[in-house]
Amino acid sequence: MEFESLHEVLRSLYDEMMPLCSQMSGVARGIAGLGALFYVAYRVWQALSRAEPIDVYPLLRPFAVGVCVMFFPVIVLGTINGVLSPIVSGTHQMLEGQTLDLRKLQAQKDQLEKEALLRNPETAFLSSNEEFDKKLDELGWSPSDIGAMAGMYMERASYNLEKQIRDWFRELVEILFQAAALVIDTIRTFFLIVLSILGPVAFAISVWDGFQSNLTQWISRYIGVYLWLPVADLFSCMLTKIEGLMVEKDIEQLADPNFIPDGSNTVYIIFLLIGIVGYFTIPTVTSWIIQSGGMGNFGRNISQSGRKAGSLAGAGAGAVTGNMAGQVKGELLTKK
Repeated sequence: MEFESLHEVLRSLYDEMMPLCSQMSGVARGIAGLGALFYVAYRVWQALSRAEPIDVYPLLRPFAVGVCVMFFPVIVLGTINGVLSPIVSGTHQMLEGQTLDLRKLQAQKDQLEKEALLRNPETAFLSSNEEFDKKLDELGWSPSDIGAMAGMYMERASYNLEKQIRDWFRELVEILFQAAALVIDTIRTFFLIVLSILGPVAFAISVWDGFQSNLTQWISRYIGVYLWLPVADLFSCMLTKIEGLMVEKDIEQLADPNFIPDGSNTVYIIFLLIGIVGYFTIPTVTSWIIQSGGMGNFGRNISQSGRKAGSLAGAGAGAVTGNMAGQVKGELLTKK
């Protein structure tokens, strides 16, 4: 099974696990209902005890959250996934375009490398069986020719062994590179499934006082984890573009008839190793894209600013009142 098929399996797994959200809606509705009861009762009692009019608008919050809990797969998950899915599709198309361009350049480079080896009489027999047989036919059966033939066989065997080792190591690094991407996608799918299934409970708990920020934190974490795949595609697109630029540089060098390639692919392997390490920085990079501090700090700062302004206004009014009282008192004493 190819790696792309495994990614498709993970996507289908997420779709198949989504119906489990409805099983948590019953528990979530109970938690949200109890929280809404205490939420409304506390604010109504507080307004009555202060002889203040009841503000109905803030009391609508638990009912709005309750509607989201009841229709969580459609309202919450459907909306978020519908907004973010074009981002995933767009980055994946970018990656596919870069991959197709790289394959064309790589095929052109391989052909030029083969032609460059054939141009050199000393290395032509290493890459071509026809040139190897032709060179053997040119030799006779004298002791010196037999020694030359043995040396050719040993040199060809050494070249093939070295090439096989390089190709094996390159394939190993490529497998590790693909495995790193698969690990990120697997963890992402697991996080999304957990957040989706327990999402109704998280929304229900946000109805209770002291847990209001739980709603915004859940949304920010879900979006952050969902964006792991687009960020991974962008990272792969960047690496593919870098590799394409390196291949273009090699093609320019191979256009020179005097250039002989070494075929080590060292730089390519180094970039694959960098890519393996870079894949595990994707969660950190994604956390920079979206963050949520909630409305608690904002509201607290507004309240503190209002209290300070009220204190200053009260102090100013007191000072003005004191001055006016002093002036009136002075005028009365003067008249007397």
